[in-house]
Amino acid sequence: MPDHALIHIFGEVLFDHFPDRSRVLGGAPFNVAWHLQAFGQSPRLISRIGNDPEGREIVQSMRDWGMRTDALQTDPSRPTGRVQVSITDGEPHYEIVSACAYDFIDQNTLAGQSSQGILYHGSLAIRNATSRAALQTAKIGHRGKIFIDVNLRPPWWEYDTLLPLLHDADWVKLNEAELLTLCPGHTDLETAARAFLAEFDLETLFVTRGAQGALAYDRRHRLIPVKPPISTAVIDTVGAGDAFAAILLWGLSAQWPLPTTLERAQDFASALVGKRGATVTDENFYRAFCQSSHSNSANAVDTFLR
Repeated sequence: MPDHALIHIFGEVLFDHFPDRSRVLGGAPFNVAWHLQAFGQSPRLISRIGNDPEGREIVQSMRDWGMRTDALQTDPSRPTGRVQVSITDGEPHYEIVSACAYDFIDQNTLAGQSSQGILYHGSLAIRNATSRAALQTAKIGHRGKIFIDVNLRPPWWEYDTLLPLLHDADWVKLNEAELLTLCPGHTDLETAARAFLAEFDLETLFVTRGAQGALAYDRRHRLIPVKPPISTAVIDTVGAGDAFAAILLWGLSAQWPLPTTLERAQDFASALVGKRGATVTDENFYRAFCQSSHSNSANAVDTFLR
């Protein structure tokens, strides 16, 4: 039987561990799924955790937030994902620990399953051949479109591995530096976007630009820029791209006009950077954003407020 969830999220869930021994739950796919759940979208998170206290904490956090856990696998021997954060001269450095549970998402568990809607994945979880094979299995049963959120974290990516996945995509999101890395020889952003979209035959390319906002370039040759509000207060930029991606997915799923989707994505990312952390546990934060946004469809708001 097909899974009728409209948005399927494939990839890592992990804890960031800091020098003061504190830790924060995250991972880009998890953050995206968390936001989508707050907006009433009931995403299906396909990932893998360890049979350890941190894995059990993830399950409890997801259940407390109302998230689905039916596609969350448990690895009997490998640990839950971890990023070790260190601070040198005031700057954070990240060690993305390898051979974690999310590197070994089991393709056999996904075999024979069918899905529809949008399948989202990043580029970190496919660093390991096992999870890469699981993604391919998920794609075989998927009757819908694919959204790739590129995250080039050296040394955990290879062009030859990423290339065929980009060819499978309908939508790609990346930042300006990543676009110029993957599309060398173009110093002009618009020219690079045009070349990238044409090479991979995308419907739309989304490029985030930090404090300069973002832009979308689509196959109708529309270049749509958006900028954050002048009054944006920045406390923590971690997870801003994940917040942006979550609204893109919601808008694409609901078929909002592209300018509306882009504007709402920028507004939500701008709101999130005013908070500490990549996710928020205050439901009022999401409700206030949803109510104050200029939605293209009253039904989208109604879905969230129900």
